[in-house]
Amino acid sequence: MSAVLMMGFFSLLCSCIFMVLDAVDVAFTEAAVGAGASTIFFLAAIAIVGRTSKPSKPGKTFIPLIACIATGTLLFYASFDMPYFGKADAPIHQHVAPRYLQESAGEVGPPNVVTSVLASYRGYDTFGEVGVVFTAFIGVLLLLGAGTRRTGVERPAPPNVNEESMRQKVVLREVADLVIAPVLIFALYVQWHGDFGPGGGFQAGVIFASAIILYALIYGIVPAQQLLPPRKLAYLPGVGLLLYAGVGVYSMLRGGNFLDYDMVASNPLDGQHYGILIIELGVGITVASVMINIFFSLSERSL
Repeated sequence: MSAVLMMGFFSLLCSCIFMVLDAVDVAFTEAAVGAGASTIFFLAAIAIVGRTSKPSKPGKTFIPLIACIATGTLLFYASFDMPYFGKADAPIHQHVAPRYLQESAGEVGPPNVVTSVLASYRGYDTFGEVGVVFTAFIGVLLLLGAGTRRTGVERPAPPNVNEESMRQKVVLREVADLVIAPVLIFALYVQWHGDFGPGGGFQAGVIFASAIILYALIYGIVPAQQLLPPRKLAYLPGVGLLLYAGVGVYSMLRGGNFLDYDMVASNPLDGQHYGILIIELGVGITVASVMINIFFSLSERSL
C-alpha cells in the first residue's frame, strides 16, 4: 500500500516537472494515468492478490536475477552514447525539432506542434500505440474476465469488512458531485481543443475515464455499470481502433497513402484538420473505454 501511494505521489511530482518544462501534454497524461488511474488499478490488484505470497523455492530466482543484471548493464552502457541532458547541439535540436517547428504550420496546420507530430508526422506510430492499448484490453479480458454483472444486484461486502461504503461519506459524496461533471466537460474540451492547445485523444480519454472511475468509487460499481453497461462498453475499444484505421483506408481509396490526411478533403490543410480530429476521436474512445473496462474487471474480481 505504501509503495503504491508513493508511486502515485512521485507521478504527481513528475507531472509538475513536466509543467515547468512546458510539456503540458505529457503532464496531462502523467497526472491522469500515473497519479490517478494507475494508483486505483494497483490498489485493486492488491485487493485481488492479497497481502501474502507463497514462499519461492531456492534457486528459482537465479535466472531472472542474471537477466535483470545483464539488461541493466546493457542499458547503463548504452546511456554513455546519449547526449547530455539539455545540450544545445544534440542531434534532436539540430535536425528533427527545427523541422517540426518550422514546417508543421504549413504542412499540417494545427498550432499545437505536439498534435501535429503525434497525429500526422507520427501517425503510424500513434496507430500502433492505440493497437497496444487495445491488445492490453484483450489481455485483461482473458485474464480477469469481462467484469459484468448478470443480476444487476450489488454484492454484499465480505464479512470481515466493517467499514461503511464511500457513498455514506458526506464530504466525499458532495465533493464528487461537484467535480465529476466539470471533469467530464473538461475531457470533452481537451478532446476537441487538442489541435489548438494541449490535449488530444489520449489525455481526454484518460480524464473521461477518471471521472467515471470516481463515480464508481463513490456510488458503487452497480450504478456505474448501469450508466455504462460493460457488455456494450466492451465493443468501444474496437470501434475506436477501427475509426482510426478507417481514416487511413479512406485516404488510400482517395488515391493517397495510408493515413495521408491530405486526401480527406480537397484542401490539404483542411484534410489534415479533419483527419486529425477523427483519429483523435478514435484514440479518445479507445483509451476511455479500455480504462473503464479494466477498472470494471478489477473491481469484479476484488469483490
